[in-house]
Amino acid sequence: MDHLDTGTTGSRRAGNPLVEGWYADPEARIFEGHYWIYPTYSAPYEQQTFLDAFWSADLLEWHKVERILDIKQISWAEKALWAPSTIEVDGRYYLYFCANDIQSDAELGGIGVAVAERPEGPFRDALGHPLIDRFHHGAQPIDPHVFMDDEGQAYLYYGGWGHCNVVKLNADMVSLGSFDDGEIFKSITPQGYVEGPCMFKRGGEYYFMWAEGGWGNPDYSVAYARSSSPLGPFSRIGKILEQHPEIATSAGHHGVFVPDQENGRWWIVYHRRPLGETNRHHRVLAMDQLVFDQQTGNLLPVQMT
Repeated sequence: MDHLDTGTTGSRRAGNPLVEGWYADPEARIFEGHYWIYPTYSAPYEQQTFLDAFWSADLLEWHKVERILDIKQISWAEKALWAPSTIEVDGRYYLYFCANDIQSDAELGGIGVAVAERPEGPFRDALGHPLIDRFHHGAQPIDPHVFMDDEGQAYLYYGGWGHCNVVKLNADMVSLGSFDDGEIFKSITPQGYVEGPCMFKRGGEYYFMWAEGGWGNPDYSVAYARSSSPLGPFSRIGKILEQHPEIATSAGHHGVFVPDQENGRWWIVYHRRPLGETNRHHRVLAMDQLVFDQQTGNLLPVQMT
């Protein structure tokens, strides 16, 4: 199937929220000519035991694929299955996720990896144990985001508790490599970082984005930085997405649809809380256009719709 021409959709897309149900932490990818969203099922941790996915051919109609990964298939996981991030390498699909919400190195859990032959799964645990199961540089092992650089080197950005690390993934995509200086876990935490990292490349520069504030609070938001290297340094430029008093609160933890051509439209997919909702798990998926300043290349504030 040909890769989608993301410039052909113009500004046409589905309305917000994109789909029914409580979902959060969406990853956005284009696989086999379709747009895919991989979110967290937003519920109390004991009920976060599976992952669903959604796909669309045109950004207008979204289709649900249920239980692409179930915690029953992960021997070391019990609860809090969240924040999936996916990538395709050599015809196989790798899904990075976190489980158990560990609070110390003494607990079992962290970031795992699952694999499938199709973007809709079913995904199966690739290791039988977490890929990252310890705190390094103060970063809780949650919120993985996988990024493939132009030369084929894959990086995994992750971290909660106000700290962000990056690791190199080996060619097998299920083991960690080391950097030139011998480090395996490299701290790249920018000012204001809380969780939810996201990376993309445009015009030879790396755009690193993250969530600020508390995910259960109205001020949850997204900020970003730019660098000439995937390892930074990343100096905070400012916020680009935050609550709107007439639309929604708690807007953050997102993914980006990256077009395969220079004039393609960019879209940010994120979660937010409808006005009047007080349950912190009542989050919905939304999508709005991601726009760049033509002169500076900086990101403009997202116009929430």
